[in-house]
Amino acid sequence: MSILMNPVLVSVVVLCLLCLCKLNVLMSLIIAALTGAVLAGIPVPEAMDILCGGFGANAGTALAYIFLGTFANAVAATGLADIMSKKLSRVMGRSGSVLLLVLAAVACLSQNLVPVHIAFIPIMIPPMLALFNEMKIDRRAAACSLAFGLKAPYICIPFGFGAIFMGIIADNMTACGMPVEIADVAKYNWILGLAMLAGLLIAVFLSYRKPRTYESVEVDTTLTEAVSDRLTKDHMVTIAAVILVVVVQVLTDSLALSALCGVLAMLLGGAIRWKEADDHFAGGVKLMGMIAMIMLVAGGYAEVMKATGAVDALVEAAIAIMGGSKWIAAIVITFIGLLVTMGIGSSFSTVPVLAVLYVPLCQKMGFSPAATILLMSAAAALGDAGSPASDTTLGPTSGLNADGQHDHIWDTCVPTFIHYNIPLMVASVIVSQFI
Repeated sequence: MSILMNPVLVSVVVLCLLCLCKLNVLMSLIIAALTGAVLAGIPVPEAMDILCGGFGANAGTALAYIFLGTFANAVAATGLADIMSKKLSRVMGRSGSVLLLVLAAVACLSQNLVPVHIAFIPIMIPPMLALFNEMKIDRRAAACSLAFGLKAPYICIPFGFGAIFMGIIADNMTACGMPVEIADVAKYNWILGLAMLAGLLIAVFLSYRKPRTYESVEVDTTLTEAVSDRLTKDHMVTIAAVILVVVVQVLTDSLALSALCGVLAMLLGGAIRWKEADDHFAGGVKLMGMIAMIMLVAGGYAEVMKATGAVDALVEAAIAIMGGSKWIAAIVITFIGLLVTMGIGSSFSTVPVLAVLYVPLCQKMGFSPAATILLMSAAAALGDAGSPASDTTLGPTSGLNADGQHDHIWDTCVPTFIHYNIPLMVASVIVSQFI
């Protein structure tokens, strides 16, 4: 079989092209899976059965997404996150660099301690734009600060969204023949976190340190003005629920269970009303439902690729082309991950697609489990910062462009791509050679 007609290679190329052409990710995954199956001689009906049968591989992760989305929606509904954002926006000082670093820290909390994801940005950022303008802060630096907080925690901290990401890495590597646990992923992914921190510091103190002038434009701050500063009983119950989520996650290592406990605590404590429970679950599905479905289909996609029996042939051919060079292999692995994630817009959904190929390739090339973890994590994370379709870029733009003076592509996507994808690739390629 020619390497150019290898079902797995053709399928991945089709997936990349369809995603980059902005076809719906679910459709792209299904079409790519069926393309690979047909080339391998698997009838389409049988391929669909294999695809659907593979959904169970990521069912736990999908459920965790739904419950976490429901909890995040419920927390946002109480207004607790809004109060915290409003208070922080008033006390963050007059130093531009300090303000940007605090923004990054607040964004970090939204991924782990108070998992509201990007919901805080439309509340917190628009009222601060006047201060940004007065201090002549380059909003490209602000975009990099927010993107750091939305991305770095899940890469290197095994809580909240980080528990999901590391769990996906561990589960898929284990399923592909390299047993790995979440603790193993956390043990090495801090290297990627340091690479992103270096990118943040370069953006804040070098690339965008010069003053940049913006016009003074009236900004709609009705969302923030509607938020009361007074902590109520509902807010106290919500704080207790957040603490419960952290405790249950530590004790059980189950994000789905911990998020469910948080939702139940808010229901029993009256922070959200029984009659509103359906609305919160619907909000959770709206917030996280698409990524949950993508995870299910991605698991099915991986099963179809395994069923083609073409993975080993592709790995052998790739090794021959690479000349046995681990340096070239590491570069190719991270580069393909960059392409796939740029198209899909989600690090989480990229892992099952890549693991089926990368794990056996890394094994044949002589990479240790630690190096494979690092390369897999980097390959999945690459592209999330910089992808026009990613929450990591859409979130910052939603707040920074409240007055129409922040371009999504040139002021968010390009700066975050340069300052995070390059350090991630460099760090993973170099360090993987020595661990």
